[in-house]
Amino acid sequence: MTDDRLPLTVLGGWLGAGKTTWLRHQLRTGPKAHVLVNEAAGVAVDDALLQAAAGVAVLAGGCVCCEGQGGLVAALRHIVDRRSAGEPIPPLILETSGLADPAAILLLLDGDPILSRHIRLTEVVVLVDALNGAADLTTDALAVRQIRAASRLILTKTDAAPPLATARLVATLLALNPAAQVEAAVAGLAVPLPDLKADPLPLGTGLRPVTAVTLPLPPGVDWAVLSLWLSALIHVHGDRLIRIKGVIRTPAGRLLLQTVRQQVQPPEILPEGLGRDDHLAVIGEAPDVAALTASLARFLG
Repeated sequence: MTDDRLPLTVLGGWLGAGKTTWLRHQLRTGPKAHVLVNEAAGVAVDDALLQAAAGVAVLAGGCVCCEGQGGLVAALRHIVDRRSAGEPIPPLILETSGLADPAAILLLLDGDPILSRHIRLTEVVVLVDALNGAADLTTDALAVRQIRAASRLILTKTDAAPPLATARLVATLLALNPAAQVEAAVAGLAVPLPDLKADPLPLGTGLRPVTAVTLPLPPGVDWAVLSLWLSALIHVHGDRLIRIKGVIRTPAGRLLLQTVRQQVQPPEILPEGLGRDDHLAVIGEAPDVAALTASLARFLG
């Protein structure tokens, strides 16, 4: 039982975070990839900087998370058709515009019957400008939504930012998305983060605090029953539950379970040793482990 769907990485980040700079370095030093470049403006320029890619497709004239969704679906379906016809296609990278909400893109992929069958989301990488990221987080809710949707956060321009300010920004990112992996890069090259302890920045008005808790699962929990409970849970709590992730051991193998907002993503089979079994990481607005455990017990009973 292997997942042979075409892997896709979503690359996001606020305006000026350095997405194209970081991506250029990855394309020069890493494996080949086919890149889709989204530009909210009518004319794209970043595609000219990505010639190291195996192929580049331009999606201009609107963010693919909203008014540009149709163009993204059409481009991805075209790639899927080429692959189905026997053409070798390398892994995909979608570089979003600085105004895109990655979570909306994930929901779009999950909701499309063709794309969800042929494309597998592997990672959401969001870049954060170490110089201006703190100001962005206190003034724009979209910058916060980008961070909360990420599985990996990369601070850029840390060489030009004071180490203590960078440490405070790291603490803020972890407060917004406790499950994310946080790294740093300068001109696309990985660099260490400052080894400093700092308090997170105060969040902007109206931005809710987010915490992560670990929910243990009963031994041998049935996958189908758990899926039904999760569907009911996110229906009741809505956007207060931002993300749920865990590894469940089943007769079919070790399944990776993920939800983004109100969508349960298709499970993915993992090899042994990757991730901790039989627990869920629940990220949202003050999730209560005791209440969640009691809810699951009532559902199972």
